Amino acid sequence: MTTYYTKSHEWIRVDGEQATVGITAHASEELGELVFVEAKDEGTEVAAGDAAAVVESVKAASDIYAPVAGTLAGFNDALSDDPTLVGKDPEGEGWIFRMTVANPDDLKGLLTAEQYKSL
Repeated sequence: MTTYYTKSHEWIRVDGEQATVGITAHASEELGELVFVEAKDEGTEVAAGDAAAVVESVKAASDIYAPVAGTLAGFNDALSDDPTLVGKDPEGEGWIFRMTVANPDDLKGLLTAEQYKSL
């Protein structure tokens, strides 16, 4: 599995055509404690940069964008009961949604871990 990052602080971990998406630790810290997380419905087609989910914290609401084009394939149901999982483990158990990647070549436009850290 390979993990890529966006300048808007999403990460995408790819395994074949399937990918898991969440927000980075930096984004989680900036947002503060989350009180609500919701993704668009499974089967929704998204373009790269489309809002695919929304998170609400005690500070603000923020869209979570699809890093690449594809079809949403599921939501992390654990976040319905405990949205703070995103803050506790943003790049692990706090993932937000899964998707099928439409074109794997789109991943080439994303950042590596080293490139993201240099931001």
